[in-house]
Amino acid sequence: MVQNIAPLMVDLEPEDFHLLSGVEQGMRFSEWVSKGKLPEFSRLTAEDVDYRLDRCEDRGLIERKTIQYQGFKLTFEGYDALALHSLIERETIEEFGAPLGVGKESDVYEVRSYKPFALKYHREGYTNFREVMKERDYTADRDHVSWQYTARKAAEREYDALESLYPDVSVPRPVDQNRHAIVMERVEGTELGRTKLEPEQVVPILDLILAELRTAYEAGYVHADMSEYNVFVTREGVTVFDWPQAVPTDHENADEFLARDVENLVSYFQRKYPNQVPEFDTDDVATAIVDGTFESVAPDA
Repeated sequence: MVQNIAPLMVDLEPEDFHLLSGVEQGMRFSEWVSKGKLPEFSRLTAEDVDYRLDRCEDRGLIERKTIQYQGFKLTFEGYDALALHSLIERETIEEFGAPLGVGKESDVYEVRSYKPFALKYHREGYTNFREVMKERDYTADRDHVSWQYTARKAAEREYDALESLYPDVSVPRPVDQNRHAIVMERVEGTELGRTKLEPEQVVPILDLILAELRTAYEAGYVHADMSEYNVFVTREGVTVFDWPQAVPTDHENADEFLARDVENLVSYFQRKYPNQVPEFDTDDVATAIVDGTFESVAPDA
């Protein structure tokens, strides 16, 4: 588990961030950055590099490895520190709050500026880097791909999708993005998988989610990772989140991904509410979303 680095930020000095940024630059070319390259990358003296390496290693922000040479790489905590520092410098974040959720591919915290926001750190590649490399097409054209690159590209993809979809699609409002971190509007709601719907709510909520997928398709995106864990049920309706795997509708597999999204969503509703969900063909629903004609899964709608 990656540790929350917010409490460390007050102890870090500008030169520490120069050192971390230098390691980050070096990791573009190799997993471990030679100590001899760090004065060039960080623009610090060799003596200052030595001092800053010890400080950052003691705080868990970098790792050290010695085989043929002394090499260093960022930990996720170090990468978090760089992203958080940039967001603080831009005055996007003023206060850091409690964790909102910790998952396999992201950690989310409450932060504040003029209002509460959610800060999401992408963790793609942290636990199973090889599998992520196979599955995510934004790593396909790189000879050297680090978890750092993979997580940043996931954040960029999600932020671009949110910017394109908001406000026409009910998604969290994007606020800012740096490296692998996204700041977005905090949504007050309950995850669909943790929500117990009343019988009369089941079909209307399912229809609302499918309507959001239709509007997203019209806006040029397919979510491509839909499940009961990617939807909040709110007072206003529903909010669809977690868009890092979104693909444009002109992607060669976009309609296949859409059909899978619909199947995953409907399967969840049918398992949890078998007496409320009518029988229908999910492929027909996906086709109706593509055609822009979807209205409801209810047969007499």
